[in-house]
This record gives sequence, C-alpha cells and structure tokens, in this order.
Amino acid sequence: MHFIDEAVIDVLAGAGGDGCMAFRREKFVPRGGPSGGDGGDGGSVVLVGSGGLGTLYRLTFPANYHAERGRHGEGSNRTGRSGGDLLIPVPLGTEVYDATSGEVLGEVLAEEQRLIVARGGAGGRGNARFKSARQRAPRRTEPGTPGEQRRLRLELKLLADVGVVGLPNAGKSTLISRLTAARPKIADYPFTTLAPQLGVVGAPALPVEAEPFVIADLPGLIAGAAQGAGLGTRFLRHVERCRVLLHLVDLGPQAEEAESSVEEAADTISAELGAFNEDLLRRPRILCGSKVDIAADDRRRALRDLAAEQGLRAFEISAVAGTGLVPLVRELQSLLDAQGPAANMAAGARP
Repeated sequence: MHFIDEAVIDVLAGAGGDGCMAFRREKFVPRGGPSGGDGGDGGSVVLVGSGGLGTLYRLTFPANYHAERGRHGEGSNRTGRSGGDLLIPVPLGTEVYDATSGEVLGEVLAEEQRLIVARGGAGGRGNARFKSARQRAPRRTEPGTPGEQRRLRLELKLLADVGVVGLPNAGKSTLISRLTAARPKIADYPFTTLAPQLGVVGAPALPVEAEPFVIADLPGLIAGAAQGAGLGTRFLRHVERCRVLLHLVDLGPQAEEAESSVEEAADTISAELGAFNEDLLRRPRILCGSKVDIAADDRRRALRDLAAEQGLRAFEISAVAGTGLVPLVRELQSLLDAQGPAANMAAGARP
C-alpha cells in the first residue's frame, strides 16, 4: 500500500425528505382533517478517527461520498425515516480543509473522534403542522432542504512522539531499524526514504516497566525545503506533530569528503525548521552524531562544541554497531515523560 498523505474528495450530505399533504378519510372520524407527516432529515457525512489506518490511500478511490437522503413524509401523520450518516474512517492526525475557500474545518486526533464535514438537510413539514383554528384544512407543505456539498482537501500529519530529522544519508533509517521492528529502505545514496516510517520503541531498547513510544523516520531535508525543495513541505508538516526532535548529524567520512562541516549540516536543518514553523525550534531537541564508529576526532569535537553553544545535550551513536543507543533512548524517554501524556495532541498545532 502506498503512503498517501494528501487526498481531495467530494462529499454530499443527504437532502431532507419533503413534507406530505394528506387528509384523514375514515369511517368513524368526522371531519378527519390534515394528516400529512414531516419528511425525515438527511444523513451527514462524518469523518471518524481510526488508529488502524496510517495513510489516506483508501480515500483516493472513490473520491465521491454521498450520505443517505431522508424519506418523504406519509399520511396518517407518519414521519419519514431519517437518512443514515455516512461514516468515513481516517487516520489519526488528519486535518480537513475546504478545498474551495481554504477554510480549516477541523482535525481528527483521537480514536473514534467524529468530525461532521457536511450536514444533512432538514426534513420539510407536512400539512398537519399548519392546522390552526382558522385554517382547518391546510394545503401547505414544505420541501426538504438540500444537504451540504463540499470539496475537501485532507492532509495527514503523522502522530509520533519522536521525529528523527537530518540531512540525507545521516543514518535515520538505520537507527529506526535498530530500535524498532520497522524496516525502512536503507541504501548508500540520498533520498532512499521517500515517505515517513513509524516504529514503536519498546523492549529490549527500553526497560520492561517503561512506556513504549512512537518514533518517526522522516525523509531527509535539504536547503530550501521550507520553500518546497526536495521533499519540501510534504516532509516538514509531519514534524509538527512530534513532541521531541532527534537531530542526526553525519560524523562519517562520506560527509567530510563532501566538505560538509558539522556546523553547516546542523544549521541547514535548524534554518529549514524555523522557516517552516518557528515553534519547531522551541521543541525539546537532541543533537546526535551518527556513525561514530568511523568518525574523525575533529568532527566529534565539533559536535560537542556546537551542542554546548546551543545549550543542547550531545550524543554519539553508531546504529550499525549499537554504540550509544541505550543512553540515547533513555534520554528520549525522559524528555517525553517530562511533557506528560497529554502533550501529544497539543504539539501538533501551528501558531
């Protein structure tokens, strides 16, 4: 299944049923009078959060969703049956926009949370509703109102506790594969990860009594990503939901041969995060050097100096050799515990 984090769908709520015009004509009911019932209300289109979904792939076909219309009223004061709501499952972290106006309609962040995106029409009144002392046999009814029709643009922002950011080939996918059961594509060329990968960090990386957390391998950034370069904003919007950022800097000889200093690599990521959303620079962040098993001493010293200058804790790891992973995971767990369990949902909001 492809990772799809954007979708455009058309939704149409059900129209309300028409009111009925009828009169009672029964043997033992003199002057029977009006007996037309009301029409039923139309069904609404509702998005429902589902933790079992991780992509908007299923919403790309079909792209048209129609809720059930209400039934018309009937004689003997029978009200028409209301149309059933159309429930559309969406992954947690889905933001909903009106595609025409750009208006934000809401977001779905919790399991079974419901968001009405198109309201059903109201049923019309039957002629029995218009009976009065002055008008004993009204011949007036109301038609049902149409349901709302909208074109929606859905954006998925993954809900993860820790987001791993860094330049291409910084070792993000290797780290995720070592800490979790996720198996992202790993290769020695840039942009091997074309879609975010989620994994759950638990035992044996964490103590048995510790609460597992979700970590996201996010595609590599390059300079200008906030303006759309590379994977651009398709990547950056997933960072907004992360509670803690793990910033990986390549300490290996390949980065040194490319004449990319530790300071330049770190500053590129920080600049793009700040250009996209300044709030990301205020998130708890760890500066971590990767590939320490083959790193030069001068690059390791540069990483420590940079972390001290920015007031961050510096870690050095080798995902291949398993060096330094335990202290790093414990620090991530400590930062998450300090924020509390309720911080996850609030972290995704943009200022």
